[in-house]
Amino acid sequence: MLQFIYLIAIAIYLFASIFPQAMALNHLLSISCLLAVLMSLHRARGLALFFSLSFLSGGLFLLAASKSAPFNYLLSFGNMIQMVTLFALVPILAIPVRCGNYAQEVSCLINLRIRNQGQLYRLTSLLSYFFSSFMNLAALPMAYYAIDGADRVSQLGNKNQFFSRSMTHGYAMPLLWSPITPIVGTVLLLTGTRYTTILPLLVLLSICGLLIDWSLAGSATPLATAAWPDRPVRNHPWRLLHLLLATLLLNLLVVLLDHAVSLSFLLLVSFLVLPFAFAWSLLLGKTRPFLSAVQEHFRVYPIKMSNQFLIFLSAGFFMTTLHVSHADVLITGWVSQLIAYTGFRFFLVLLPLIPFSLAFLGLHPAIGLALVAGALQADLLNQAPIAVTIAMLGGAIPAFLMGPYNATLGMMGGLIDEQPLVLSRWNLPFTAAYLLFLTIFVQVLYVRL
Repeated sequence: MLQFIYLIAIAIYLFASIFPQAMALNHLLSISCLLAVLMSLHRARGLALFFSLSFLSGGLFLLAASKSAPFNYLLSFGNMIQMVTLFALVPILAIPVRCGNYAQEVSCLINLRIRNQGQLYRLTSLLSYFFSSFMNLAALPMAYYAIDGADRVSQLGNKNQFFSRSMTHGYAMPLLWSPITPIVGTVLLLTGTRYTTILPLLVLLSICGLLIDWSLAGSATPLATAAWPDRPVRNHPWRLLHLLLATLLLNLLVVLLDHAVSLSFLLLVSFLVLPFAFAWSLLLGKTRPFLSAVQEHFRVYPIKMSNQFLIFLSAGFFMTTLHVSHADVLITGWVSQLIAYTGFRFFLVLLPLIPFSLAFLGLHPAIGLALVAGALQADLLNQAPIAVTIAMLGGAIPAFLMGPYNATLGMMGGLIDEQPLVLSRWNLPFTAAYLLFLTIFVQVLYVRL
């Protein structure tokens, strides 16, 4: 029943976005999101329950303190459904990758070409980077199972740490610019910056991050030559070009449609995911497996992600009540005072630390950034919109790398059977180096742009 409520809410959101004048759809969206929250609360445990109840209690208190009209209690639900929609749809892009069995080609490539641990690290990182650019969280299991099947991986003495560092570092870098990454769409929505304006800078920053990781982790420890099986596996390395072409085509479609239509960035990507994945599966001749996998995805995934969805919808309710009760004006004043006290340039240094710090409290970077967005729009964006947008997006990456309660380390920890706090500690050296580089990068942008 819960997955049905979430799918109804997502469908209403998509229709309401196409027909914004239809107030009935907006009211239905609020009702469906309220039902999703109530049903998810019944299942929630631990930190998910704590944070969601905190957001809901805070929102109810603000509405009561401001003597808001009764209907505002209901209509304040529905914010952040765009994040839930994107999280629910993006993993569908992994289905044609599984149907195409591309992992076999990767395994054969490693067994034939890789000679030392440094090469294996760079390939693992690059593969995770590549998958992440168009599959988001689905990239981690896809990259893991593609690499883990290679014979030479068994020779690694520190296999878990090797996988954790190479895959999470590689995975995090495209989150700066990939059009299917929820944080990208959220920050662009908050700042009003056009995707094509900052895309080259974000790609440059992500490549620099990848190079920093390789320089810190490089090792030339040789790996023994893998024995080829008695019955050789059929190898078609040219099929890996499918992945490259699919990534380029998806990003090209997003850029072109971003110019051609007036839809928001998050909504545009949400509409693209399903037809793009279906067309890919059609070209592979795998439409029937694809449709079965999509059906299974919608049956299982909303339940699996119900805790995360609950936090997003509860935080969205709280952010709406901030606006309805005019408490956002107070937050804007606090942040403006901080900017006046620290100075504009030093605040740009502090800005990436906001989502990073909140990640250790269990909050998704999008929520932390959204909570201070009003103040940033009022003060910072008029002075240096590009530098602020880069600082916000760049600051989300350390949260994904070290936040022990986020989905990134949770999924990676499940794959290698390690606690997220252990993975967080392993990522500390690279995160510190990346934050230092990000600070310099943003300061240069502020001076030059």
